[in-house]
Amino acid sequence: MREVMTKTMARNIFYGGSLFFILIFLGLTIHSFYYIVTTSTAAAPLTDSVIKGKFVWERHACINCHTLHGEGAYFAPEVGNVMTRWGVIDNPEDAFTTLKSWIEAQPTGVEGRRQMPRFHLSDEEIRNLANFLIWADKTDTQNWPPNDAG
Repeated sequence: MREVMTKTMARNIFYGGSLFFILIFLGLTIHSFYYIVTTSTAAAPLTDSVIKGKFVWERHACINCHTLHGEGAYFAPEVGNVMTRWGVIDNPEDAFTTLKSWIEAQPTGVEGRRQMPRFHLSDEEIRNLANFLIWADKTDTQNWPPNDAG
């Protein structure tokens, strides 16, 4: 004998399914919030210097050439993990010195090679930019991008 679905059965399936997916949605929302608060940027708090460095990054439109965690142009190297690649992630003074040397050596003058413009940044701007790049490097991106030189 064939069973026919009644209105009550259909309503119960609808409400039960709706409740099930609402609970899944709430659970995923709570998990995402917990991850963001405790893991992704907890190791790298924002400081005034990091914020000012972000302003330097934006004011000079660095993202028009560089990528930061895979976002931006692909004309110049990824800088989301540049401090790790340079080996200066744990020493802000070395990060400043290395970044300053790099910026002041630009453009290199090598014909046929991509050239970074000379921005004439102050030491404070370079220090803030270095701190921003350290912060970006310490952000948990689940190992993206890979730490290959590039």
